[in-house]
Amino acid sequence: MKRENLNSILFLLIAALFLYLFYRLIIPFFSPLAWAGILVIVFFPVYKWMLRIIKIPWLASLFACVLIFLIIIGPSIYLFASMINEATELVQTINETQGENIKKYLSLDIPFFNMIEEKLSSIEELKDIDFQTILKNAVSAVTRAFGSQATTLLANITKTIFFFALTLFSMFFFFRDGDRLVDYIKSIVPLEKDRVNLLFNHMREVIEGTMYGGVLIAIIQGILGGIMFAAFGLSSPILWGAVMTFLAILPVVGPFLVYIPAGIILILSGSTLNGILVILIGSGISQVDNFIRPHLFHGKTEMHTLLLFFSILGGIAMFGLLGIILGPLISAIFVAVLNFMEFGLHIKTES
Repeated sequence: MKRENLNSILFLLIAALFLYLFYRLIIPFFSPLAWAGILVIVFFPVYKWMLRIIKIPWLASLFACVLIFLIIIGPSIYLFASMINEATELVQTINETQGENIKKYLSLDIPFFNMIEEKLSSIEELKDIDFQTILKNAVSAVTRAFGSQATTLLANITKTIFFFALTLFSMFFFFRDGDRLVDYIKSIVPLEKDRVNLLFNHMREVIEGTMYGGVLIAIIQGILGGIMFAAFGLSSPILWGAVMTFLAILPVVGPFLVYIPAGIILILSGSTLNGILVILIGSGISQVDNFIRPHLFHGKTEMHTLLLFFSILGGIAMFGLLGIILGPLISAIFVAVLNFMEFGLHIKTES
């Protein structure tokens, strides 16, 4: 083997080793770094506007970070703490209703439920099943699951606050040095300059489109849903508002999975008018998407509904909450690479 080849192989092995060590160093902080990158991309026009006024990069970066803290991270910490509190209260309420109270709720004379129970009991294979016991066990299982999740969130609250601080710290440098970092990454991508610029523009549009056209609209729907719950005296408005926000992010799924059952429960409990109003107002909240999205999403890269749905679910499964952004981003890069390959094949065919 030639000495030059041996040196090249040795260099590649050493580079691979240190690449792996660098990966192990960074991966514990991947989440705050990724959130910092996403927020910097979304708020970079704001930073550029501040830079034109202030003329000092580090100071403009500092003001941009403070602005993001005031309008996003600070309220997020407050809402997170409120959700923990409401979730704990909800678990306690469910636990309190599992004794004599749950028997009272299960024994309500509701014709629709009684008819279903009678129909099921007339089936030979189901006549010996105690549906009330099954429902009680289901409530107990949900309560235990909810309680364990609330405990986990409380245990990780210090880590969450630390990650918020790391996100802010990273954003300061991403704002200040972001242009140079992007130019360097572009320079080492093994593609033609035009294709690299096209790929990066596509990535930026996907992130902006997901944040503006997905997350922002979902937050608006969640806020309106929480206000509706509070106005009608329903319990845990912040918690259910957060649940509606998450459901609104997912394509096809939506806040109706929360407000329709809530309206039905109000109707069955005797508050017929309030129940109907909750369903009607909730339906109006679901339509906010159709009014706002065309304005916020205009000119952004759109993704097929089915691909977006599984991208978000897969992203959440892989990265947690961060997957709401990273899932569609990974899919968008994959589609862009396929388009580049198709473009290259067409050029070869024509030549």
